[in-house]
Amino acid sequence: MKGCVPSHMRKRLLAIIIVSLLTLPYASAFESSQVALVDHGALGDTDLGLTAAELSPDGTSVLLVGSEGYARLLSASHADDRANDVELLTGRTSTVNDVAWHPRGNTAFLIGDTGLAMRYDTVDHSVTNVNDSFRVMGLDLTTVDWRPSGDFAYVAGIDGSIWRFAEHTGFLQLENTGTSEISDITCHRNYNVCFAATLTDGVAVIDQGHNVTWLSGTLSETWVGIDCADPTLNECVAFASGLRSKNLRINTMDASQSSASELSNAFDVPGSEQIAVTQGSKGTSLIHLAPFGLLRHYPVTNQAFSVLNAEDAAEWDAAIAGRSMAAIWETGHLEGFIITEFGNVISFSQLLEEVDSSIMTVLVLAAVTVSVPGVIIGLTYMNSPWLQRKYKEWRFGSKRK
Repeated sequence: MKGCVPSHMRKRLLAIIIVSLLTLPYASAFESSQVALVDHGALGDTDLGLTAAELSPDGTSVLLVGSEGYARLLSASHADDRANDVELLTGRTSTVNDVAWHPRGNTAFLIGDTGLAMRYDTVDHSVTNVNDSFRVMGLDLTTVDWRPSGDFAYVAGIDGSIWRFAEHTGFLQLENTGTSEISDITCHRNYNVCFAATLTDGVAVIDQGHNVTWLSGTLSETWVGIDCADPTLNECVAFASGLRSKNLRINTMDASQSSASELSNAFDVPGSEQIAVTQGSKGTSLIHLAPFGLLRHYPVTNQAFSVLNAEDAAEWDAAIAGRSMAAIWETGHLEGFIITEFGNVISFSQLLEEVDSSIMTVLVLAAVTVSVPGVIIGLTYMNSPWLQRKYKEWRFGSKRK
């Protein structure tokens, strides 16, 4: 009949359609926001000048810090409920710039301006000066992290100095440091190897013996943060202004021989700039953007996709979207909280549209699962004279009975 597609052509067309579905660009599903936002009010009536926060190792608490010695403990899963908060008394008026939980989770290290170096104790919620804190008195401390063994923390100064700290030895300044402000220090979660990101001196690796080695190929970037999101990889990722990044490959035998990837990859988010990075769920990094937005970076593929689009955030609440993110953490994939520098508490959760997309994916995969065997059988039949002959013998033999 005229206009009908022959059987063998239908099979070939079906095969082409299946291949096309399987090769659709993955990024197309991530062009808009994946989360919905809910405003839960603010932690105070005025601008708190919040600077940083860190999720505790057991995932139950978040320690939030800011200007004028501000420190507050929040419930990670119920950050919208003020009844769960514990306001901590530091007795200081200097800005607290960063916080790092000890790997065991029983204490946390707070550092800040004019040599602020204090310990928070979970037993009684006390905040006290650490041993030997007079050695860094007057120096503005910018960032801190513990290496995974918990024996030493590394603390950076605004003058480019790096100090190792242990309670029994106090502070000891490392050699071969630079002069540029250090924007971030991050340690791998399985190796006693850490990286320091600077604004103009490049990226340095700190090996197991506390030796500082500068990585070639990193001097030309303005580095804003480093994350070692996936502990199964012998790599961390450094993020720079201009939405650029480089993989930092760890030499596990001799960390001083670690290296940075030759190419600097740029993420395509016009009109935005990355300003910080936080560890996300499932071995990913959450990149903080200005204006108010988020990207999720996958270190295995070195790709980044939108979590929160700045335009969507501005449409939701222009005033809040005009502020910077001081902290973000996930309690599950695409679920968690954002705290602004002002003190706004915002929860985010997965958009319903993503569920619909997942259902569609399941339906497509189901169709592929059903169709592919038929295509394979059909192609095999078309290319096998023996099968065609046997089929004809069976078919016409059946009619004669």
